[in-house]
Amino acid sequence: MLQKVSGFIQSHNLCQPDSKILAAVSGGIDSMVLCEVLHQLKYTFAIAHCNFGLRAEEAEADQVFVKKLAKKYNVPFFSENFNTSAFAEQEKVSTQMAARTLRYQWFEQVRQQEGYDYVATAHHSNDTTETILLHLTKGTGIAGLHGIPPKNGHIIRPLLSVTKDEIYDLVTSQQLVWREDSSNETTKYQRNKIRHEVIPVLKEINPSLEETMQQTAERVSHAEAIVKSYIEQLRGQSLKEGDNVAFLLLTPLQNATGLPVVLHELLRPYNFSYSVVLELVQALDGQPGKQFHSPTHTLVKDRDQLVITPKDLSSFGSILLQQGDTTVEAGNYLFTLRYVDADQYKLRTKPHIAALDAGQLNFPLKLRTWQEGDWFVPLGMNGKKKISDFLIDKKVPANLKGQTLVLVSDQSIAWVVGQRLDNRFKVTDKTQQVVEITVQRKPE
Repeated sequence: MLQKVSGFIQSHNLCQPDSKILAAVSGGIDSMVLCEVLHQLKYTFAIAHCNFGLRAEEAEADQVFVKKLAKKYNVPFFSENFNTSAFAEQEKVSTQMAARTLRYQWFEQVRQQEGYDYVATAHHSNDTTETILLHLTKGTGIAGLHGIPPKNGHIIRPLLSVTKDEIYDLVTSQQLVWREDSSNETTKYQRNKIRHEVIPVLKEINPSLEETMQQTAERVSHAEAIVKSYIEQLRGQSLKEGDNVAFLLLTPLQNATGLPVVLHELLRPYNFSYSVVLELVQALDGQPGKQFHSPTHTLVKDRDQLVITPKDLSSFGSILLQQGDTTVEAGNYLFTLRYVDADQYKLRTKPHIAALDAGQLNFPLKLRTWQEGDWFVPLGMNGKKKISDFLIDKKVPANLKGQTLVLVSDQSIAWVVGQRLDNRFKVTDKTQQVVEITVQRKPE
């Protein structure tokens, strides 16, 4: 299998031997094999893990497991917690689409900030089959029929040539351990329904279904390249990008063949669905000012152009507090940090002030909204308490609960912001340095 993957990487020019790779690792069997393959092929890589806040304690255990995996391979570890449900509700998209949007946005952010060349995901040939069938079922254009591309910008899929059976073979031979996501077995999700109920029937007709689908995807990719050439020509004539804004000029598109398809392809990097593009086409002759939305961008129809701006997704992830920071903005709040020697510090006990033992903190700290399954040890107690129960006991109004922030050191909550400090991080007579953090609302 290693030879097969190595050959696939070379033939599709996915990366170079000296490339730095950020591996997306959930802890499941596929991503565990991805790590082992990158390790055995001697690539320089790091591990990035997402906690989507959807499976409470199970997700927390996944995060701990993947962090230990990074120690095993002696590679850097990056993690992020997302308020996926809130994002899905706001954007009126499925939980799966919300998770996909948030994780790829974060992967790219980490890749750029930490200096990695590519983000590697653990998609394999069975995923290609599932993706094509799912797209066909829900309706798709030519791009939806090529399945999962081996390379898409900075995203690479080194395992795309191997089957699930080959992945199991490697796990067995290397005696790898993985975490099983319980949601993979339920048919509540569309992809799982296709995996468990549709594909077995199709394989009765064609036992080589995965191989056939892969060949079909490659043929479609060649046809797509012809269309792409036409689209890129129009893109060069019509798209002008600036800082945090893009302008799509409408004049060069007036005589375009198949305008809805053309617009959909031009707007694909901004994640606009085909149904939204059809609404946009209907509105092109109307009054300027009408807005259209994707999960990541807002589009405004101007007189002779479309104006596209990105949405701020940071409130659904976390904000980092680096050691040495003195002020950090988080939404409507301003956090001020002071670093004081313990013998010079006078303790201030107010809800909006946290006095933390610097020796117990692991920077960078994270600020994020609390999630189901989060727990801490309230100041003055020895036992842990779920944040949800704590907020109920504090009689925090329901519409304010979702806005409650927590300060996280490594995987431990150090402060329920504005509410209670964690007992493990309090200042004691052994404390040498105090980090005092004050929160206040930003002036209007």
